[in-house]
Amino acid sequence: MLLSKLTLEAYMDQQTVNVVVERRASNNRADVRFLRLKEVLAMCGKSRSSVYDAIKKGAFPKPVKLSGRSSAWIKSEVEQWAVDCIRASRQDSRP
Repeated sequence: MLLSKLTLEAYMDQQTVNVVVERRASNNRADVRFLRLKEVLAMCGKSRSSVYDAIKKGAFPKPVKLSGRSSAWIKSEVEQWAVDCIRASRQDSRP
């Protein structure tokens, strides 16, 4: 089960998030998939400038240089960023 296929309700369930993280940790790293900027923006809901500002601040994964002017993000790193955001928002909202 990949994070991108989980429903919003599953995001809210802390146990589900933990399972996703555990499964990702056990996945074979040969399954690396690259995301181009358009896919990253669709996945994270940020604007292009917000993504690059967050990268400069160390708050978002850096892209990997593929060649010349071509770069992409590692999908699992963007997914982990999303999981971390969810965890942080759930911890902040607890009484």
